[in-house]
Amino acid sequence: MAHVAEWKKEEVNELKGLIESAEVVGIVNLLNIPARQLQEMRKTLAGKATIRLSKINLMKLALEDCDAEKANITGLSDFMEGQPALVCTDMNPFRLYKILEDSKTSAPAKAGATAPADIVVPAGDTGFPPGPFLGDLQQIGVPAKIDKGKIVVSKDTVVVEAGEEVSKQVAAALTRMDIKPMEVGMDLKAVYEDGSIFKADVLAIDEEETIADIQTAFTKAFNLSVFSAFPTSQTISTIISTAHTKAYNVAIEAAIPTDKTSDMLIALANAKMLALAGELSSDAIDDEIANKLANVAVAAPVVEEAEEEEEVEEEEEEDKSEETAALGLGALFG
Repeated sequence: MAHVAEWKKEEVNELKGLIESAEVVGIVNLLNIPARQLQEMRKTLAGKATIRLSKINLMKLALEDCDAEKANITGLSDFMEGQPALVCTDMNPFRLYKILEDSKTSAPAKAGATAPADIVVPAGDTGFPPGPFLGDLQQIGVPAKIDKGKIVVSKDTVVVEAGEEVSKQVAAALTRMDIKPMEVGMDLKAVYEDGSIFKADVLAIDEEETIADIQTAFTKAFNLSVFSAFPTSQTISTIISTAHTKAYNVAIEAAIPTDKTSDMLIALANAKMLALAGELSSDAIDDEIANKLANVAVAAPVVEEAEEEEEVEEEEEEDKSEETAALGLGALFG
């Protein structure tokens, strides 16, 4: 049996401890990340996630040792490329992906690097005076000319297509123009959580679009619950309120008196009588119904006023004859 160095055993045990203590374990590629930027990223993740760089074979051994406790975690071994490292955290995988993506910064293109997307030299004034740089641009396919004492690019030009290698000449020209088409940062390849492995493309979601979709789904589910009278903690109050309103309307339509509907029924009846007598217009009826006819006894004030006037007349004219009193009452209602 081959002898295994003690430091390797200790390293595997440390990696195993990190993996077992984390809810979420990911594989990131640290290739071509400057040491200074890597340190900044570690500070950003301090207290949230632990980045551990080690030899590929030792990380694979640690994953295998954890497979009994975390089923299928050995699948992360398939995503170790470039300069892989483990990232261990209790954060949601989607949040981890977003933090790592947001921490990426723009960087100049290096000769031999692969373009992540089309690299474009934009149209416009380059700021450079006439000189050899004009020939350098034309040599890499950029339509450039002299205009008003400056080198000007005639139109937007793709100098390297996505997936192609950046040449030395293109890299030099882009650097002189301060065009930084590359992104430098931790490239999350895959994440393990609760028996499942999620690739980076699954974790790349549009937050605003996702929130809008969730809100739409909630609204539809809420309405379905209410209309089908399927009670939940979120919809029970609306279902009860809707049922009460429907029951109330049924009672009004059927003229069924209850504690809740009697006032409305009396108001409607008074309104109909006044309308038949020609003393209330249809518009006025609508207004009174809309206000729930707060003054249910519409004729009551008239009756009270008449009674008051009658008492005054009786005091002032109590010596008058019955004929005079009858005439007075006739005038009151005439």
